[in-house]
Amino acid sequence: MHTILGAGGPVANALTRELLNNNETIRLVSRKPIQPQGKNITWKKADLLNYAELIEASKGSSVIYLTAGLIYDKKIWQAQWPVIMQNFINLGRETGARLIFFDNVYSYGLVNGPMIETTPYNPSSIKGGIRAKIATQLLDEAKAGNIKATIARGADFYGAENKNGILDFMILDKYSKKQKAQWIGNPQKLHNFSFIPDMGKGMYLLGQNPESDNQIWHMPTAAPLKGMGFIEMGSNIYGIEPKYMPLKKWMLQLFGLFDKTTSELVEMYYQYDHDYNFNSSKFEKAFNFKPTSYEDGIKLMSETIYRK
Repeated sequence: MHTILGAGGPVANALTRELLNNNETIRLVSRKPIQPQGKNITWKKADLLNYAELIEASKGSSVIYLTAGLIYDKKIWQAQWPVIMQNFINLGRETGARLIFFDNVYSYGLVNGPMIETTPYNPSSIKGGIRAKIATQLLDEAKAGNIKATIARGADFYGAENKNGILDFMILDKYSKKQKAQWIGNPQKLHNFSFIPDMGKGMYLLGQNPESDNQIWHMPTAAPLKGMGFIEMGSNIYGIEPKYMPLKKWMLQLFGLFDKTTSELVEMYYQYDHDYNFNSSKFEKAFNFKPTSYEDGIKLMSETIYRK
C-alpha cells in the first residue's frame, strides 16, 4: 500500500494519478475530507501533528510519502515542521515502510552555479534553516540504519490546479485573462520551474525502486531560462504582447504590510534577483526521464487550467 500524508495538494494529486494509472493500492491521509476517485483507494483522517492518528492511518503501508505544504508562515514552520518530521521518522521505524519526503530547495540558500544533490546546506532565510534541519534529521536516521528514507526535491513549480505557483498566477493566469503579467526580481536572471505532472511521475518512480533509498533526488525539471524567456513564451502561446510589471523587493515589503503571504516572500527574494539553476541530471540519467519542456507544459496549461 502507498500512503500519502498531506493528500490533496498539487504534488500529492499528481502522485495519486500516477499510482492509480498503475493500479496501486492507495491511502490518502489528510485533515480535510477527500472523496477518493477510483478503485483501491481510500481516505483516512489524520493530523500530521498527531502520531497516534498517523500510525493508525499508516498501518500496512509499504511506502509512505510526505507531501504536505504548511501555511506559508515561518512561525508555523518553526513550531510544526520538526514535530511532523519526527512523526514521519517514527512511522518508518514502527511500520518498516520506505519513506519519501517531497522537499524544496530553500535549504541550499543562495547558490553560485547549479544546485545539485550534493550542494551543501547554507540557508539564506529562516524558512531555509528549518528545511535544512528537518532534511538532516531525516537522512541522519537513514544513515544510522534506523529507517529507509529518500528526499525528493523540486524547484518552484507550475501546473497546479489551485494556481498558486509563481509562474501560474503571475504569468499564465494573467495572460489567460489578457492582463499584464508580473515578475519578481530581475527578469534577466535564470530560473527553473518544475512541472507538477513530472513531480508526480518522479515520486512514483522513486516509490517503485527501493535502490533509490537513502539519498537525495532532484525531480525532473527542464533547464533554466531567463525570466524574460518565460514572459515571452507565455505571451507567444496566448497571442498577446509580452507586457509585465516587475515586482521589486521594496514593493513586496510594502504589499506585505497588508498580506501575510507576500510578507513571507520577502526573505526569499534572493531567489529572484540571482540566477536560480536547479539541476536534475542525476534523476534523468538514472530513470531515462526527459522533463517536460516549458513550451509543452505552458501550452498544455493554456488548453486546460489557464484556457486562452
